[in-house]
Amino acid sequence: MENSIYTGFDRQYDPLNNFLFYKTFGEKGNEVQLLGFINAVLGKSTDDKFVSVEILENKSFMAEIMGGKSCTLDVRAKMQTGTMVNIEVQLRDRMHNMDKRSLFYMSKVYTEKLKSGQDYIELPDVIGINIVNYDFPDTQNFHSCFHLREDTEKEIILTNALEIHFINMVKYRKQVKENLNNQGLNDPLFRWLIWFEKTSPPELIDEVVKMDTAIQTADERLEHVTQDEEAKHAYLRHMMAECDRTSDINYARKDEREKWQNVVADKDAEIARLKAELEKR
Repeated sequence: MENSIYTGFDRQYDPLNNFLFYKTFGEKGNEVQLLGFINAVLGKSTDDKFVSVEILENKSFMAEIMGGKSCTLDVRAKMQTGTMVNIEVQLRDRMHNMDKRSLFYMSKVYTEKLKSGQDYIELPDVIGINIVNYDFPDTQNFHSCFHLREDTEKEIILTNALEIHFINMVKYRKQVKENLNNQGLNDPLFRWLIWFEKTSPPELIDEVVKMDTAIQTADERLEHVTQDEEAKHAYLRHMMAECDRTSDINYARKDEREKWQNVVADKDAEIARLKAELEKR
């Protein structure tokens, strides 16, 4: 892998697996690591960082996982300011619709708290954090942030009510060596991505765990979850469901391609037949 530090390391469990990510960040008791990760993504300094978080558990997600189904993860949290944070992990670009998908879920979180008769001022600020394991969006850096801005005067933001972050793991892997050389492990988000990356060298993981209390807490939680037999079975069921879903999608795409190939072949044959008839005349 070009410009990469990775040379074949592969942890047994993937921290970005939907089930493990939820068990590490999305349940009551996971506030320390979730708060640390959110502040790292937002680049919050000591003076303006969030100081507390309320985790809004997704019970339906766990029910589907325990039933062996493949489902999409949302980790939702409410900060002490009232700001809502929605975190989604997407390991595969199944439908090529992450832009619209993200806007849809952001809008849903933004509006669902407003009750009939309430003032619009009651609407909370919403922050979306998307961790994707494919090359999206088309930006230079592994971390990108979007606001509603004026087209020509880009310094003017219409509102801070909607803020969307993308963490691109593909670009991160391409830039990890450069970032290590330039800034070392000074960036909290960079440390988190080292921990998230399944193939990070063990000694590098150990280093970021020792540097960051929130990452250490997440690492201990992940270790605890993966030692639980019921959790390991749920993890494996989810992995199997993900593989089945991917196989179904790939088969459907292959079937669709074959259909179009047959249509093109039929059209080519018809054109050849008509040309032959014209030549006879």
